[in-house]
Amino acid sequence: MPKPSVPKPEDGTYNLKQSVPSLPIVLGRVKKAGDYVFLEEKNGVAYHIIVHAGHRIQGYVKHYLHDEEVTIDGSGTVVSPAHFNDDGNAYIHIESRIGQSGETAYSSVVGAFPTIWSTNHRGDGLASVEMHCFTAPSKDYLKIYPNQMPEHSAVIDGMPLYDPRTGTTAFTNNLAIMRLWHLTSPYGGKLSLSDMYLPDWINAANVCGQNVTNRSGGTENRYDGGMWFRANSDPIEVGRTLDQAAELVVYERADGLIGVHAGEYVEPTITLTRNEIFSFGLNANVDPATTVLAVRGRFTDPSDLYNTNDAAIYGNPYIGEDTERTLTVDNVAVQSHNHIQRLQKLAYIRRNGARVSITAHYDPDNDVAYHRFIRVQYSPKLSDAVIEITSKVTISLRDMTVTFSGIVVPSGLYDFNAATEEGEPGSSIVIIPPSSAPVPVNFDVVIQTEIVSGGSSAAYALATWDFASASLTYELEWEKVTGSTGPQSVISTAGETQVRSSYLADGTQYKFRLRTWAGGASSSWTAYEIRTATADSTPPGVVTGASATGGAGQATFNWTAPNSANYAAARIYTNTVNSFSGSTLVATEYGPPSSADSRIVTGLTAGIKYGFIEAINASGIAATPQATGSFTVT
Repeated sequence: MPKPSVPKPEDGTYNLKQSVPSLPIVLGRVKKAGDYVFLEEKNGVAYHIIVHAGHRIQGYVKHYLHDEEVTIDGSGTVVSPAHFNDDGNAYIHIESRIGQSGETAYSSVVGAFPTIWSTNHRGDGLASVEMHCFTAPSKDYLKIYPNQMPEHSAVIDGMPLYDPRTGTTAFTNNLAIMRLWHLTSPYGGKLSLSDMYLPDWINAANVCGQNVTNRSGGTENRYDGGMWFRANSDPIEVGRTLDQAAELVVYERADGLIGVHAGEYVEPTITLTRNEIFSFGLNANVDPATTVLAVRGRFTDPSDLYNTNDAAIYGNPYIGEDTERTLTVDNVAVQSHNHIQRLQKLAYIRRNGARVSITAHYDPDNDVAYHRFIRVQYSPKLSDAVIEITSKVTISLRDMTVTFSGIVVPSGLYDFNAATEEGEPGSSIVIIPPSSAPVPVNFDVVIQTEIVSGGSSAAYALATWDFASASLTYELEWEKVTGSTGPQSVISTAGETQVRSSYLADGTQYKFRLRTWAGGASSSWTAYEIRTATADSTPPGVVTGASATGGAGQATFNWTAPNSANYAAARIYTNTVNSFSGSTLVATEYGPPSSADSRIVTGLTAGIKYGFIEAINASGIAATPQATGSFTVT
């Protein structure tokens, strides 16, 4: 890294400004990231507050971290994918706010940074998430965070919109309702509902909600979709996108209200004949240089994490992309392959249709200015043709004429047979989630011994597993089952299928587990294997002279320890019958061998008892128990 330079005096003559993005607006269902309003770290925890929309939203549908969909429990803890939880520890926590007018500050951030973030930092009217990520141990960092610090994004159901059909405000994917909102919002037309001719908009919304059949045989709404933009986005471009997606034509009516032609074919009520037309131009559009042979489409694909995907080509699929014989329909508000294919067909028909330019006598009762489709009878060039008006209608009151241009279209302009016309979309890119190293297979632990200095033996654990790859290494971890002072571990050599522990305490029970390491990341641990460390598997000699004398709630046991070098202690058992099976251990007497060992055992219940004494070595290996005979506890 270059060494930082010392600031010059001129550097202190202006305030440091941070770019503040314009508010994002979300309509329908979209997937998007957000804008940071807070990012700080304390005690190894990074706190993020990210704003996704500058208004109230319907809610968060799904959360993603680096394009991995995550599952959140009721307390906000990310519980899957599994790599965000390691060895019982959860590393990421996510909360969300939908941007109500009176929100609640994130308590975790207020608690961690009370001097800079208080309960007054509510984020009213801002849809946001708070995510805090705990620092992972260095050896587990790449396993828990394979893509470094998580990058959050979410699928969002956006702004609730006013629906003139019901008179209520609710979430919708209806593109006509979105366009109505846009025209009446401060980010669009800045009009009011009183400026809109609502019967037109009700009809357009109903058309958008009509059922159409797609290539799979299922049904979907005719014009549904979603998009997001910023408050400073060009309102003309936003409006054009919505209009194209829903096939809308917005116009001003004679009464000054804003009406809309819905995306449907309407049988013309006006017919212009040769008597009304005194200027007529026709371009049959048969020049090969201007006709289009294929139309490509690009749309937002929800099945591919809302990325922009290519649709099937409508027309001749073998026409190259870099040619005037192709056309592309690209609309971010379209979220269905069937939808974009219908728009591609419309573009194909309109681009190749014959074009007309007409000047006709103006008749107030026969005014074409407020119509989308008319009929023209101008034989022999056109015989009862349907014209879709595509230009502004100009009325000249000086000459009492009306002038416009249009395209000759079929009456079945909006007909679409999905089974034969939709085509098959290209395959989406399959995102492969990061995978950890493989969990060891057939993990086993065997306690073995070896002779150490002085001729004594010591126990160690030998772990084995199946071979998977010469590039993998394995970590064996062990600790005492009781009285543990912490786990210990050892790493194997790459390509090996076994590894041994250090020396273990003789006669102590241990739990062992194994995991794989690859590329700096580890697998999950295997289940624990429980083993008892045994350095000496040879039992000592048996005790002799075993006897017991009863007393008041106690008994005195006597025996002679064997003269064995590996003798470590004697165990004393009692039973209510003359059988070692089912007896109870009541005492253990440690010490070197002695010819006169004795132990008083208290706390015995009254009755006739039977005693047994066995010698054990340091590993707990026992010799045959010797009976003391019966005795009576009073």
